[in-house]
Amino acid sequence: MPELKLARLPDRKPVKLTIMLQPETNTALQAYAAAYRETYGEEEEVAELVPYMIDSFLSADRGFAKVRKNGGGDTPLAPRRSRRQTRDQQQQ
Repeated sequence: MPELKLARLPDRKPVKLTIMLQPETNTALQAYAAAYRETYGEEEEVAELVPYMIDSFLSADRGFAKVRKNGGGDTPLAPRRSRRQTRDQQQQ
C-alpha cells in the first residue's frame, strides 16, 4: 500500500460527558454566559461554552503541557475555534 503525504485523520467524534457541578459553579457559568452575551451580542448556552472553556484551560496550563511533552498523555490538544473566530475568518 502506498504511503500518503496526509497522515490518517485523528478521531473527531465528540464524546458526551455528564458531570455534576456545585451550585456556585453553575451560577458562575450562567454569569459567564451572560457576560459573553453582553460582550459579543450573541447568546450561547452554557453547554456550548464549556468545551471551549475546558480547552482554553488545558491549553494554558503550563504544568500540564510539561507532563504531556514528557510523554504523559496522548497527542496535544488542538486549539478549538469558536464559532465567532470561524465566522470572522470566513468574512475576511
